Amino acid sequence: MGSLAIRGKERGAARHDIRAGTRPATRRTRRVAGHVTAYLVLTVLALFCIVPFAWVLLGSVDAHAGVYLRAPNWSLHNFIEFFTQSGEPQLLVNSLIIAGGGTIVCIVLAMFAGYAFSRFRFPGRRALLFGVLLIRVIPPTATIAPLYVLVLDLHLNNSYLGIILVEAAFNLPIALWLLKGFFDTIPESLEEAAAVDGASRWGAAIRVVFPLALPGLGASALFTFISIWGDFLTPLVLLQSPNLFPISIGLFQAYVGFNEVKWGLLTATAVIYMIPTVLMYLLVRRYLLRATLSGALKG
Repeated sequence: MGSLAIRGKERGAARHDIRAGTRPATRRTRRVAGHVTAYLVLTVLALFCIVPFAWVLLGSVDAHAGVYLRAPNWSLHNFIEFFTQSGEPQLLVNSLIIAGGGTIVCIVLAMFAGYAFSRFRFPGRRALLFGVLLIRVIPPTATIAPLYVLVLDLHLNNSYLGIILVEAAFNLPIALWLLKGFFDTIPESLEEAAAVDGASRWGAAIRVVFPLALPGLGASALFTFISIWGDFLTPLVLLQSPNLFPISIGLFQAYVGFNEVKWGLLTATAVIYMIPTVLMYLLVRRYLLRATLSGALKG
């Protein structure tokens, strides 16, 4: 009897050891399977995002570009055609004028308005702040018709000035909120010290606060420029002259304006369309990093 009991205990211990040994292996298998699945999903998503860019880049340097992705017949003919074809370079110039002008107007207004909201306390300040932000919350398609009538009544339709003012006004709320938050991180004691030295309120703001706010200004300018550069609906409605069309409308016309699409010219135009925003990002990247670090340190 005693030997049978001992054998039973040994068998139970062996079964327990086997179960204990299989549990870590099962966990490892599940973990590996989960990692493999995650990497497969990420790879599919990455390919889904990369393939369109690859098609555009390869098509732009392919002398016989087509609908399908393939190894290119290397040539710069498409870019040469863009800069030599009548009307194409003007699209790029118009976009630079509209995006550059709108960004300058928006940042200047947001800079002074953001400083005022950050430093001054007045009745209705909070309601006005959220009221300004409401402009950005409303979808542009819901206001484009009355906006067109307003611009038409002011005789600003089909002009650089009209489209620049509209783009600046539409992007002003986000830029204002960004700069207001950045001005909040700058101590008011710096302005008080400048006042002791004889500087006025606006003198201290221009000489002390605004230079310290360059990271916030750079970040706001980047977001504003990208938003205006990529806008399609507003210039489509407010501009009627082909000589004023930006490159976003030019790309649209390349799709629908011909019975046969010139894929090489189209992809070259798309590449040129991407270059200014990339250059803008590289130009203000260090300011964007400083703005991020300043917000993190403040938090």
